[in-house]
Amino acid sequence: MGDWTGHFSRFRAAAPDRINLAAHSHHDWPDVTLAAQEAAWSDAARLAGDKWNLVFGKLIPAVQAGIARHLHLPDPATIAFAPNTHEFLRRLLSCVPHDRVPRVLVTSAEFHTARRQLTRLAEDGLVILDEVAAEPFATLQERLAAAISRGGQDLIFISQVLFSSGATTGDLAALVCAVPSRETLVAIDGYHGYLALPTDLSGVADRAFYMSGGYKYAMSGEGCCFMHCPPGFGPRPRDTGWFSAFGALAAPTGSSIGYPADGGRFLGATFDPSGLYRMEAVLGWLGEQHIDAAIIHDHALALMRQFLVGLDALGRDDLTSGHLITPLHDSAAHGNFLAFRTPLAGALETALAGLGIATDHRGDVLRFGFGVALNNGDVDAALDRMQRLAMQA
Repeated sequence: MGDWTGHFSRFRAAAPDRINLAAHSHHDWPDVTLAAQEAAWSDAARLAGDKWNLVFGKLIPAVQAGIARHLHLPDPATIAFAPNTHEFLRRLLSCVPHDRVPRVLVTSAEFHTARRQLTRLAEDGLVILDEVAAEPFATLQERLAAAISRGGQDLIFISQVLFSSGATTGDLAALVCAVPSRETLVAIDGYHGYLALPTDLSGVADRAFYMSGGYKYAMSGEGCCFMHCPPGFGPRPRDTGWFSAFGALAAPTGSSIGYPADGGRFLGATFDPSGLYRMEAVLGWLGEQHIDAAIIHDHALALMRQFLVGLDALGRDDLTSGHLITPLHDSAAHGNFLAFRTPLAGALETALAGLGIATDHRGDVLRFGFGVALNNGDVDAALDRMQRLAMQA
């Protein structure tokens, strides 16, 4: 097993007693991001408003190319950027037909970004929400494919990895290919999949949107999200900002609003580019270290298995491998975090924080995340501290 913790010395030294097992949420950033952050400031001081020539002329193409390599996308120019994925959701919704109430298909386990917005729109009758139950996970892909195949949706919005369980929605290409109508927009929320699971979008790059960002597994922090935009789908989002005017094509007859044909049609307006500096640095570092999503996933799997063996030995009835929401049997069907369902999830998060172990919970689900900023010694140290929890069981 590799050990890359030396490349995270700044984060580790800033909180030396913390063991970050909330790595499915806020990941540690590698040291290279500090110089990138400083470069963003220096470029702004040196160039002022002219910094946007550098951002659009050099920085964005470099980040697009790095993301495209990891996702096997044929054309980096299909990638757009925004401060958060909620902006992309809004723009996708602005592309659905407006002459009827649009239908949106989701699972019951989508992240709050989508769930809150779509549920609120459904309350006012602005969308019809079709929901596929996430559990049982063993039949999720089959049931999703069946719901998709029936057709009638204007937007299909599904997660690659479900944030509340670590379960995956299975073969993305098979799900995309099940969509019967070319009029249906298909969007994959890859926030828990990008740089966590090996992801090859080459077979669906001409059909499916894919969004993710830097806050989690991309280790780049806030404010740098991206979306791959398949050519021809959503050519003129009604939710649009002035950055989409850069390189805009001629507008249709009777309209003065033109859009570029590439991912730039989904751009918004002015944003803080410092996150893209950090993301470029992380992508460069991953390349130098020859790290890809397969290596990250294998590393996380090894740490998760080590952690589960140790948990079973602690003797807590609610934190054993038997209480995982998604058992760690099929590595391709599991993300890089462990989720336990327990009524004590909130109390356990608080107790673990008191031991210097960062985790998080959502309702009755307690989550432990793993990535390349952790090593075997971190897992052993966490388990050693957690013996105090076992004594309180």
